Amino acid sequence: MCRNIKTLFNFEPPATEDEILASALQFVRKLSGFNKPSHSNEAAFNLAVAEVSEAARKLLISLQTTAPARDREVEAEKARERSRLRFG
Repeated sequence: MCRNIKTLFNFEPPATEDEILASALQFVRKLSGFNKPSHSNEAAFNLAVAEVSEAARKLLISLQTTAPARDREVEAEKARERSRLRFG
């Protein structure tokens, strides 16, 4: 799976539209193998990004949990620490 796609569920504040769109773009890039599609594939690529973004938005709205919301800064610090341990 693409490492750049971040978990967006159960955060306070909730995921923004930009974060959802960015994750959809990364997903479509990974599936298609294109960082930037050719002109002939641009419409299909952009449609896929829009549809994946909408599906992700619907998913995030419909998910439920009893766990407390995670704090973005705490999670970011945990990720930085894992990175320091892994890469030195």
